[in-house]
Amino acid sequence: MNHEVAQVFTFFLYVLIVAVIGRSLMSWFPVSPANQFVRLLNRVTEPLLEPVRRILPRTGFIDLSGLAVILLLYLMIMVIGRAENA
Repeated sequence: MNHEVAQVFTFFLYVLIVAVIGRSLMSWFPVSPANQFVRLLNRVTEPLLEPVRRILPRTGFIDLSGLAVILLLYLMIMVIGRAENA
């Protein structure tokens, strides 16, 4: 795999990880849903979180979909790293 392409994909995946962490942290605080930053985070992360929410069992008030998505994104980063070194 081309080194530059691998770096771009890895950077994009790290940005997604930060977005999921940001959305998870924002869910702990009373933030207006009309806030543009909140809407941007929702728009970026919801396509990743929604399919995982349908698969994971309900755990009461705790939403583990963010953690699962972060683990999957990190797994993708590891795969890209191995493919780059191969």
